[in-house]
Amino acid sequence: MNASDSTNRTSPRSWKSYALGAAACAALLAATACGPGAGDPEPSDRPSSTASPKPTTATPAAPTATTPAKPGTTAPATPTAGPGGTGGTSGGDGTTVACAKGDLSLAATNEDDKGRPVRHLLLTLTNVGSRKCTVYNYPYVQMGADAQAPVAVIEDSDPKALATLAPGEKAYAALLVSGGHRDTYEAGYVSLSLQGPRPGSHVGESIRAELPGIDTLTVDDGGRVTYWMTASGLALRFIMSS
Repeated sequence: MNASDSTNRTSPRSWKSYALGAAACAALLAATACGPGAGDPEPSDRPSSTASPKPTTATPAAPTATTPAKPGTTAPATPTAGPGGTGGTSGGDGTTVACAKGDLSLAATNEDDKGRPVRHLLLTLTNVGSRKCTVYNYPYVQMGADAQAPVAVIEDSDPKALATLAPGEKAYAALLVSGGHRDTYEAGYVSLSLQGPRPGSHVGESIRAELPGIDTLTVDDGGRVTYWMTASGLALRFIMSS
């Protein structure tokens, strides 16, 4: 046998060493592949596969609607009659009373030229009391004891406003004494009654006016009177052309 033959043949001892080395290497590789690496987290450190619960969104409570309390409705006190207000009633506007005899003074002024027959008078009421009061509509005027009915009113003179008088203030009504009609007679005085808030009503006693510098008036059934107004000139416009 030559030297090359001895070199190419492997001895049984060499095969055993190779087999053992290969087995050890395989075991080491298996251990390295299956075992956890140095950087791998321990099982306790690994995140759970269970999804974390979503945060709960709290729905804010709807605000409670509070109905504001309604203000109490207190009926205004009904005014009472002041001193001297005999027969006075509550005012139609809820704030004043109807003027009555004890609240007022009455004067009659001659509006005709001197020397002429007295046919046009201005009736003036003055509030001489301590309270505000209202004269309603028009006066019921009676001229003398022989008058059969109150003097007719001039409807066109309605001012559509109440004459409410504070103490010291005045209201006016113009009186046409005679209109050239029949049934002429002599009257020794002029008196009037007041109305209340209700049309056709009467308030208190009648009030008499002194005649303006004469003893009697010559009157007839053509007499006329205006509504109460707070402007004397406006009242006179309705009679001075007659």
